[in-house]
Amino acid sequence: MNFIISVLGNGLVLYIIYKYEKLTTVTNIFLLNLVISDLLFACSLPFEAVYHASEWIFGRAMCKLVHSLFSVGFYSSILFLTLMTFDRYLAVVHAVTAAKQRRKAYAISSSVVVWVVSVASSVKELILHDTSRDPKYGELCEDFGYNQDTLTKWQLFGYYQQFFLFFLIPLVIVLYCYVRITVRILDTRIKEKCRAVKLIFVIVLTFFICWTPYNIIILLKALEMSYSTECSSDSLDYAHFITRNLAFLYCCICPVFYTFVGKKFQNHFRNMLARHIPCLKVSVVTTRSTSQMSRTTSCKNAHMLTQKTSFRMLQSVS
Repeated sequence: MNFIISVLGNGLVLYIIYKYEKLTTVTNIFLLNLVISDLLFACSLPFEAVYHASEWIFGRAMCKLVHSLFSVGFYSSILFLTLMTFDRYLAVVHAVTAAKQRRKAYAISSSVVVWVVSVASSVKELILHDTSRDPKYGELCEDFGYNQDTLTKWQLFGYYQQFFLFFLIPLVIVLYCYVRITVRILDTRIKEKCRAVKLIFVIVLTFFICWTPYNIIILLKALEMSYSTECSSDSLDYAHFITRNLAFLYCCICPVFYTFVGKKFQNHFRNMLARHIPCLKVSVVTTRSTSQMSRTTSCKNAHMLTQKTSFRMLQSVS
């Protein structure tokens, strides 16, 4: 299900970017990278589904490759979400300064850093994962080739890396950026500020709901492994399975979520539908006219910001 949702949703985002947008803008470069990371992550899910339904039938090389791509996509997805949040913070809170710095080179270099960090964090999957024949379960694709103490240390490292580097630090950055964005918007007289604040609340709440349970379970498993000699409890393993699927779902839908909350992409989507459903053309024209009138009124009433800064802020947030 996550695979289908991700392919359809991210494919739609890619089509709209290609058809209606330019890939030279900072936001679209980040969004394109986010879509790629989520597709990498999603493409590994069918292999996992087949494996858990029977056994690993894809060979040793694919065992290493699939789990590595899974980790790269998973890690880069959360980092690109954090990077897009920080970029939105720059565009709104430091609009004048950011206008000079938010260039194509800045977007490309930032994206390269994210991919390097994600790949480096996934090297352990490439090294540790291997295949082995089990008399009861058939061909397995798990962590093999090292003694149990070494594997336990690597697993603990992975848990703590996930919790601190890919949850706690991004969560702090996201909360800080959106608090500053909210304060900035409330200090203006922009007509759409209520909608923007509600949107920010929904984004932060969704991030918190989807990611917090999974990472709390990750931390509990790490603590249990560190201070207990017994095997992991069944209840904790079951909670890990449930919360992981919730986190995976967020990774699959986040580009769609971050894209279609904006008015610009909503209009692109309506235009795309109108091309195939003629009866929607009147609705699209009416919506576009209303949006333009609202934007004009907002700019006239924004006495605390320049017209250009107000317009940029609305584009970045909504």
